[in-house]
Amino acid sequence: MPMAGDSAGTAPDAALAERVAAEIKHYARRTDLPEGAHLTEQKLANLLHVSRSPVREALLLLEAEGIVVRRPNRGSFLARAGRELPETRPAVRIDDDADYVRIAEDRLNGTLPERASEAALGRRYGLPRARLLTLLGRMRQEGWAERLPGHGWHFPPMVATAAAYEDGYRYRAAIEPAALISPGFVADPAVLRRLREEQEGLLARGFRGIARTELFHINAGFHEALVELSGNSFFIDGLRRVNRLRRLFEFRKALRAEELTRQCRDHLQILDLIEAGDRTGAAALMDRHLRMRRELVLPDRSRVAINP
Repeated sequence: MPMAGDSAGTAPDAALAERVAAEIKHYARRTDLPEGAHLTEQKLANLLHVSRSPVREALLLLEAEGIVVRRPNRGSFLARAGRELPETRPAVRIDDDADYVRIAEDRLNGTLPERASEAALGRRYGLPRARLLTLLGRMRQEGWAERLPGHGWHFPPMVATAAAYEDGYRYRAAIEPAALISPGFVADPAVLRRLREEQEGLLARGFRGIARTELFHINAGFHEALVELSGNSFFIDGLRRVNRLRRLFEFRKALRAEELTRQCRDHLQILDLIEAGDRTGAAALMDRHLRMRRELVLPDRSRVAINP
């Protein structure tokens, strides 16, 4: 299977294509995509952390369902509005992946060498090549794997100190409140509604059966979505870079329900203030929220911080 952006390779696994199709439907629904929205393979591949091949297969499945229409030389388009699609989620998220966690843990522990061939990685983790390439494509998207000429991969040195994570939180505390009060901020009702549904969904489920990868995806996505509403590309790019750095270490922290509940309630209160037109209040709460999270995950400056 090719990496995101490649155009040829091993045929994707059918089960993966079905899961990607379910994720595309969920994405169209939760973001309220309009009828006729252009579904580009590369954007979906980036969004779902897979290569373009399973996305291509998933779009064919959706075309057979009448959800997607393909137009010659133009691409794939949504055949009906996202809100009209039935609510559906795959049993396991695409990025809820024990194999990914194993490789990430080895990288964090320093037991994965900085350079390795695809064959060596496949033997080490007992993975078929198509599956391995899907995971490596995701790692490349997240910035901790680089493809070498031929069939080799480089895993560059990573910053993994408590000081680096504290710097990340200080950076977020500087830009996220500023994004909320920036002149270009637009309180898009569809985005705010989607964020509210996600946070309320976490509370309703009591965080049961939610993988750490999914939890990180939802909560980091909350902060990124609000910063995106500012329209400031520098804020957006900076926050995404910090989140890529934090993502790997999410797997090492035990998550406590009371901490997660407080986090979700803060998020919902921030949305309440934005919807009430009090962006100054929302910015102040965001600042307190980030400072509290920093103190919670870094009470001991000698340990690595990893939670959103």
